[in-house]
Amino acid sequence: MIIASDGNHHNLALAACFRFYCTVLLLAAIASAASGQQQKRLQPPAAVQSPFNAMKVSARFKIGKNADWVAVTADAVWVAGTSPYSILRIDPKTNVVAAKIELPGEACSGLATGFHSVWIPLCGKPNSLARLDMRTNKLVILPIGPAGEGGGIATSVDSVWLVSDDNGTLNRIDPRTNLVRQKISILPGSYNPIHSKGKIWVTSVKSNSVTAVDASTGAVIKTIPVGPQPRFLTAGGGSIWTLNQGDGTVTRVDESKLNVAATVPARIPGHGGDITYGYGSIWATVFGTPLTRIDAKSNKLLRQWTGAGGDSLRIGFASIWITDYRNGLRLRIPLTQAMHAGRRRSVRR
Repeated sequence: MIIASDGNHHNLALAACFRFYCTVLLLAAIASAASGQQQKRLQPPAAVQSPFNAMKVSARFKIGKNADWVAVTADAVWVAGTSPYSILRIDPKTNVVAAKIELPGEACSGLATGFHSVWIPLCGKPNSLARLDMRTNKLVILPIGPAGEGGGIATSVDSVWLVSDDNGTLNRIDPRTNLVRQKISILPGSYNPIHSKGKIWVTSVKSNSVTAVDASTGAVIKTIPVGPQPRFLTAGGGSIWTLNQGDGTVTRVDESKLNVAATVPARIPGHGGDITYGYGSIWATVFGTPLTRIDAKSNKLLRQWTGAGGDSLRIGFASIWITDYRNGLRLRIPLTQAMHAGRRRSVRR
């Protein structure tokens, strides 16, 4: 309490308040400076950035209102679209849409290929799984669906793998019977499986981890902490790579040692996106940064292309196949163009 009649007490109180407010202002200034330095660190060097719209596109396909998900097979590229819900087969030799098959729901959780089929998780009422025969373009709808949007699906040598709920139920489907042969409990918030070297790897956005499952027995092998909110993932270079939506990093997990080998500050956070491996590089896409290239040997961020576009991609037929989701486009970009971007040309003397 300040007593007005006591000048000493009054002055002491004022001095204490002054020191308090100075301390608060100093701490705020330090926090602001630290935040500025953090933001500065998060910005990629200008030397590795280029405008995405400057890339030369060798083929452009109008898919629908939106274009999402892509799969590459031995003789085709597959992409899903909306308005109407459909999946398109593109002939990479001629750059012609060879077939367009309408779907009873939206392809909402990735595409996988195997057993002469394209496997298409559908969001609808209820969710379901479409099996498209690549030889006849005929559909079979299975009464098991994805947990929701933004998940994935995978195939191994004898099974199809799909998470069907938020609790982390990983379903193993027998392609001979189209029936679930095994249900495996993994962490809640796990949605995106891939297969690599006898294991199924599934990210969990809720626990910030990736879980390895034995593709033969279905036994859970190990859960490994990675970056915040990992969702999409890929395999290559002896590693599993997760795109972490929370902070835009890419985590590299050693497949043999089952531990984190590196974290790459790719600076591509946010909803959606995709990641794939090809030609010794990791390729990622998110809105605003349609293409990022990371060297899979050195873990170095090599190049980023910024601007409109992006959301899903795959590598095949010497090309990058990437969607412009919001404009409903599928773009084909020569791989050599991206591989050579940023290289200094030698000058003959």
